[in-house]
Amino acid sequence: MADKKKEAVAKAAAASGQSTVGLRIGAVILWIGALVCEFFALRVILEKTIIPFLTSVPPLYQGIGFLVIDLILVILGSQLWKKANHIKPASEKNALAFWLWNNMGVIVCAIAFLPFIVLLLTNKEADQKSKTVGTIAAVIALLIAGVASYDFNPVSAEDVAKYNNAVYWTEYGSKMHTHEDCQALSRTAPENLHSGTVEEAEAAGRESLCSYCAKRDADYVVQLPAQTSGDATAPAVNE
Repeated sequence: MADKKKEAVAKAAAASGQSTVGLRIGAVILWIGALVCEFFALRVILEKTIIPFLTSVPPLYQGIGFLVIDLILVILGSQLWKKANHIKPASEKNALAFWLWNNMGVIVCAIAFLPFIVLLLTNKEADQKSKTVGTIAAVIALLIAGVASYDFNPVSAEDVAKYNNAVYWTEYGSKMHTHEDCQALSRTAPENLHSGTVEEAEAAGRESLCSYCAKRDADYVVQLPAQTSGDATAPAVNE
């Protein structure tokens, strides 16, 4: 199942020309915001600093509030980063760089919570309740953010290159396909099945994606416009 999902991600990346600059900038901005929240969480709890408009809320719970915002920002940033990786993945030629690129969200997650835990536990002036509650909250946030930030289906530039020519169309069909075993191609004779790049398929008049393939590729098809009207009932040979 994981291999199928990875294949769908790689195929969609091969068919996409979307820029990832905005996604990566957005992720970095959110992550910086998360680190700022970590700083304020620690300061509020250790220094008993009261936020002016939250005077009725104890410093400990104000700090936990900052941790919650920290958690949200880390996860949102990681989702943007993973989406960018699925559009323009790194190469596996440099194993360390590939690992770092695909685990950036997890690394930021660790930075966003581990220093808080260490500094809180090692602070001699912090009371036991603050240490216990603050640490538990940070550990839970760390685990949630870590799972949400980890990419269980990372793809590489090599995976994308593998599928860069893997779109298919039939001699008489009007759609392109990202899966050679698509059910719409089940009755297509081998001599009537063509393959090539997305650009070649579009040049041949196949400018939209088969609805069956779009459904299999799910959310990872970025730019290919799936036209579903009439696809489900059309004869397979006409796809």
